[in-house]
Amino acid sequence: MKIDLTDTTASKINKALVQGRRAIGTPAVGMVLTLVIVTDEENAYDALRAANDASHEHPSRTLLVIKRVSRSPRDRTTSRLDAEVRVGADAGSGETVVLRLYGEVSDHAQSVVLPLLLPDAPVVVWWPVNAPLDPASDPLGALAQRRVTDTYASEQPVRELTARADTYTPGDTDLSWTRITPWRSMLAAALDQVVCDVQAVEVEGEEFNPSCELLAMWLADRLDVPVKRSLSSGPGLTAVRMDTDCGPIVLDRADGSLATLSIQGQPDRAVALKRRETAELIAEELRRLDPDDTYASALRFGVERLSSVPAPAGRGAGAAEAAEAAVAKAVQAVALAEAAVAKAEESPAEESEGAPADSPGSPGSPGSPGSPGSPAKGAASESSGEADAQEAATQEPLKKAAAK
Repeated sequence: MKIDLTDTTASKINKALVQGRRAIGTPAVGMVLTLVIVTDEENAYDALRAANDASHEHPSRTLLVIKRVSRSPRDRTTSRLDAEVRVGADAGSGETVVLRLYGEVSDHAQSVVLPLLLPDAPVVVWWPVNAPLDPASDPLGALAQRRVTDTYASEQPVRELTARADTYTPGDTDLSWTRITPWRSMLAAALDQVVCDVQAVEVEGEEFNPSCELLAMWLADRLDVPVKRSLSSGPGLTAVRMDTDCGPIVLDRADGSLATLSIQGQPDRAVALKRRETAELIAEELRRLDPDDTYASALRFGVERLSSVPAPAGRGAGAAEAAEAAVAKAVQAVALAEAAVAKAEESPAEESEGAPADSPGSPGSPGSPGSPGSPAKGAASESSGEADAQEAATQEPLKKAAAK
């Protein structure tokens, strides 16, 4: 059931909620929390669908706050609130209120949301995109016990992680951290099966994926060992390699769904590590509303303390093409050097054949090419020396390319 309200107030929205519950025959309120979603019109549909799916596990009142941008200066000074109340099958297992704020009321969204919160129930605020740098100091974030962001949706995820660490407040969390929960569980279980000391770790994943940095920071913070962050073509996290004194432990997921766990002295095992949907991530975050101290410790470790390495040479066609181009260039340089040496050797011989026997260029004369102090012999020696130096210089990139 849907009830549309135009140019309305919070009081009228509450009356519409009561009216809707009575109309569908469920006057009792059985919701456990209030979920406030702050987003734009573009991402509103996906966020609301994820919240409705999560409500089957956590019945809640969902308040979707959309701040509409007014087109003209006159409209910006005119405040208006439009609402859409959904109950029953249109709202999952709870209630949904879509709030569209126009004009000056957009700057005071907390005054609209506050009367609609469930009494004596926790409040969770979720920013799918465009989250504030300090969620706890945001007017809407100040109403919540739990504040959920997603650095994966930001333009510069690594810089966003640094900002989150500087402004962290107990109750903050991030969906990029939630995405690595299965990875953390599997790696912890793998270390419980062996009695070894971890010496170094490498985390491999696609670029601009903050989950890779968070997993690397968590491992570095917990194991107190050097952790490298290497790049791959994805999707998402692809592998974690731990060097121990008992042999390597590798968790490799190349296809984004099925991973392989390899432990020295044990048979390889297939592990399900499917990339989860947003609804599953939100449902996991709503299971616990207390501060996540593990996330805070990993976040404060700092991205700058990780060592980054480029993608392996064997991954992708770009590296192979670059190596082939380097080899071809080196071969071409060697051919040019050999031609220069051959030309330098032929030039003195042609001059000696064309000179008379009693001329200064004859073999017995002081100025002949064969005499010890002849200019031709010195020029040939210089040409030969230059050719040898050029050949040595061109051999260097060939050796490097062959080594690659």
